[in-house]
Amino acid sequence: MKPKKELIRVVRTPEGEVLIDKTGKKAGRGAYICPSLSCFEKAKKGKKFEKALNHPVSPEIIEKLQQELTESEQS
Repeated sequence: MKPKKELIRVVRTPEGEVLIDKTGKKAGRGAYICPSLSCFEKAKKGKKFEKALNHPVSPEIIEKLQQELTESEQS
């Protein structure tokens, strides 16, 4: 368990678009993930984003999230 400020939010907007929400304030159904590649890999493997958002998540969003996590771990 971590505070929301330390987590990354992925949101499904009311229009059905799936985005990475850096502000944590966008309207819609959200899913949170810790900012580590191990958490991301577990979520990706178990299709946790799709289950939490009740919506398919495009490979582009998954790739973008993975890229952001890789960059943040290298910093």
